[in-house]
Amino acid sequence: MAEIRTLYRGKFLELVAHGHWEFVVRPNGAMPVGIVAVIDNRLILISQYRIPVAKTCIELPAGLAGDHGSESWKTAALRELREETGYAADDMEYLTKGPPSAGLTSEVITLARAIGLRKEGAPQPDGDEQIQVHEIPLPDVPAFLKQKESEGCLVDPKIYTGLYFLTCK
Repeated sequence: MAEIRTLYRGKFLELVAHGHWEFVVRPNGAMPVGIVAVIDNRLILISQYRIPVAKTCIELPAGLAGDHGSESWKTAALRELREETGYAADDMEYLTKGPPSAGLTSEVITLARAIGLRKEGAPQPDGDEQIQVHEIPLPDVPAFLKQKESEGCLVDPKIYTGLYFLTCK
């Protein structure tokens, strides 16, 4: 069996090879969490410019578990929701987990639903994040996403996964 070898290591990402396959890992072991947050029948989404795709992306609030030391996915989800949106939740309900891009990265994202959502203030994004918060009535989400695509934004498919869980659970 081929061993994994490091091709390049940066501050946040490491490019590795396993046999002939190259992929990305996070050196600190941090894993992403995505949050499905609904208040008063409005889905909370964010948008921000993403350098790798050179576009503004419409996304679920999300972040990294383990980015602030050792923390659970639930602790990270509660923290990231507050930082990115200004909303706090009493708890997080586990929905699912899986690879967002299994051919590129070893990441496995956990999706959770915010329980007991309330506004607690302004967003407090990390570092140079420029995040815009959107509160979209659930019936209007498809039209909102279509409009944003027509404006040149990219829509993260995890939003559709979140909508699935809202209608099936």
